[in-house]
Formats: sequence, C-alpha cells, structure tokens
Amino acid sequence: MAKFRYRMQSILNIKYQLETQAKMEVGRAQMQLNEEEERLQKFKDRKEAYFEEGRRMRSKALNVNDLRDNRNALRVMDDRIEEQKEQVKKAEEVLEKAREKLKEIMQERKMHEKLKEKALAQFLQEENAAEGKIVDELTSYTYGQRGKRNGNGE
Repeated sequence: MAKFRYRMQSILNIKYQLETQAKMEVGRAQMQLNEEEERLQKFKDRKEAYFEEGRRMRSKALNVNDLRDNRNALRVMDDRIEEQKEQVKKAEEVLEKAREKLKEIMQERKMHEKLKEKALAQFLQEENAAEGKIVDELTSYTYGQRGKRNGNGE
C-alpha cells in the first residue's frame, strides 16, 4: 500500500505555527490587560485612602493646607484613574483584535485540516479500488488456471 502524502502539508504546518503565534499574542495581550486593570485598581485604592485621610482630617482640628493638599491629591487620582481607564480600554481593544486574529487563523487551519481529511479519504478510496482490482485480477487468474488444469489434467 502506498503512503499518503498531503501535498499541502507545508501550508498546514505554517497554519499551525501561525496559530501558536496568535495564541501567544492573545496571552501577551491578556497579561497586558491584567496589568492595566491592576494598575487601575491600585489608583482607585489610593484614591480611597486619600478620601479616608481627608475624612479623618475633617473630623480633627482643621488644617486648611492639609485639606487643600488632600483635595488636590484626590483630583490627581481622579485624573490618573481616567487616564488608566483609557489604558485599560486600549488593552481590551488589543486583546480583542488578537482574539479575532486567532479565530481567523484557527478557521483557516481547520479548513486545511478538512482538506487533508478529504484528500486522505480520496486516497484511501483509490487504494481500496486498486486493491480490489488486484484481488479481481488474482481471482480471475486463479480461476483461469484452475480451468486450464481441469481441462488439461482431467
């Protein structure tokens, strides 16, 4: 029996490599998103700490400079939080693009795998047909030889 060789195997191998690279890209994008979200949470926590500090200052003797500094720190944190939200949004967009790319590459790979399966099925069908033809020829030959022996020998 002949060995099956898929003539577009090199393309399929490239699709596997592209898929692996795309998966790694999705992983990197997810890690970046996680870092940005963590940074955002730290800013929110810091803002909350400033807010609590301001509340404690107001409950004690009032120091105008400290209250002003605290209010400014809260504003700065608000600005940083807004900027960080934008960074998180950008990281989410990068992740989504990477996922879409991975999805597309996976679809292409699956298409090539189906083509390979169809080529293998066609190959097996041809091999079975060739094998059947050989069996038929052997049967005909054997039957013909038996007929000659029966006609000559008996």
